[in-house]
Amino acid sequence: MTYTQTLSNLAARYPDGAPAGIDIETLAQLKTQNTFETHLDIAKAMATVMRKDMAAYDADASQFTQSLGCWSGFHAQQMMRAIKRQKGTLDRAYVYLSGWMVAGMRNRFGHLPDQSMHEKTSVVDLIQEIYTSLRQADEVDLNDLFNELKTTNDRASVIAKIDGFETYVRPIIADIDAGFGNVHATYLLAKEMIKAGACCIQIENQVSDAKQCGHQDGKVTVPREDFNEKLRAVRMAFEELGVHDGVIVARTDSLGAGLTQKIPVSREAGDEAAEYTKWLETQPVSDLNPLADGEVAIQLGGQLVKPTRLPNGLYKFRTETGVERVVEDCVASLNEGGADLLWIETATPNVAQIADMVRQIREKAPHAKLTYNNSPSFNWTLNLRKQVREDWIAEGRIKPEDYDEARLMSAAFDEDVLGIEADRRLQAFQTDIAREAGVFHNLITLPTFHGTAKVMNDLSEGYFGEQKMLAYVKEIQREEIRKNVSAVRHQHEVGSDLGDTFKEMTGGDRALKAGGEHNTMNQFADVA
Repeated sequence: MTYTQTLSNLAARYPDGAPAGIDIETLAQLKTQNTFETHLDIAKAMATVMRKDMAAYDADASQFTQSLGCWSGFHAQQMMRAIKRQKGTLDRAYVYLSGWMVAGMRNRFGHLPDQSMHEKTSVVDLIQEIYTSLRQADEVDLNDLFNELKTTNDRASVIAKIDGFETYVRPIIADIDAGFGNVHATYLLAKEMIKAGACCIQIENQVSDAKQCGHQDGKVTVPREDFNEKLRAVRMAFEELGVHDGVIVARTDSLGAGLTQKIPVSREAGDEAAEYTKWLETQPVSDLNPLADGEVAIQLGGQLVKPTRLPNGLYKFRTETGVERVVEDCVASLNEGGADLLWIETATPNVAQIADMVRQIREKAPHAKLTYNNSPSFNWTLNLRKQVREDWIAEGRIKPEDYDEARLMSAAFDEDVLGIEADRRLQAFQTDIAREAGVFHNLITLPTFHGTAKVMNDLSEGYFGEQKMLAYVKEIQREEIRKNVSAVRHQHEVGSDLGDTFKEMTGGDRALKAGGEHNTMNQFADVA
């Protein structure tokens, strides 16, 4: 409800005044600043937002959505503040919660690789933290408007701003890895993530206890019927908690995964098990190649064969079958598993490659839409410059010897026509992939990991080097002021004015406030 509606309801409830002499406008302010009652309410509301955005994308592929991966609530809050300052709205902006970053940055066991070695509850805790931070941003900004309301001669204008306030709360796409266990464990964890506020859960088709980062080797996938059970478990969690618009992202790692843990049981020709098993690397059983003790054999395509089995018991897929397996994975996830969005983990950022896979998927699942990982694991500069070089060679514009592939990372190419064209393609990449490859959501998994590393590197080099305080002031504080970054007033950013306001609400003139004339935050007023 808006502030105006809340005030009207309270006046009707307390015609003779609120208990203990509390001002009704005070109660209305507090209720307005508390933008969501529970985080489950957030999950329901944000799921509806995502569904609306998906429909808008279906009508117009330029209406794709974006997110950045955040490993703290503060990162998410500052991202949303920056977007709102720049665009005036948070339309189509989401938060991505990366399992990699939880493992690497929010893990009580230390900084660990993306192998599901972090505690399950740390994912839930981060969702809770992100929404706590975003809701506090609501409180801080609304409190400023209410303070303005106390002193303005144009109350109607300020009340209109309060009633029309756009919350900082936005959808989170939350990574549940491979489910952290069996199908029941996946369901239980999904419920906790949803109760913490997640409207969208991303799950991958790797073996839970052998999970690897999507951009590392050694990935092991599960049969499609096993993965579909986990997709159904997540859907059941959404439905049980009343989040009927909940969104599921089914991720396939098959493009880079050459192993499976088990051979599924086929009940009839062409079923999910048969479609998965047909890609195994095998050798015919014959008199020259008989079965030995302990070896496994299966009937495949009318022939008895031995699947290639590694010393660890894992089975190999045939090489060069990744694309076919990806397509079949995606179709099964949508049509049998009930997923809403797909995620295809790729080795390089290539619009044409992804567009070709999506074309094949849409032949059997016309509604297919993707979430795509614009991953920092890609060397974007090198990849795009290579693509430009290869295209220009194919077009006859240059000869192979004109550009040494081994030197393409050189800064000398930053101002070269090839480097400029690569940067143009980088700038257009998300738009192109949304239009040509069905990508509804573009995300970067680890930007705040790398951004924090770079800021601390640059600041440390300068502060402990020759620049001393100039390093901090020139590169951080002065830029915060000039770009109107609200966090430059750090006391205000974390809610000191909220405390002052509440003290006034309860104690009036007796309130001992922090925001007086001696508060050093006053040095940052009206300096931009």
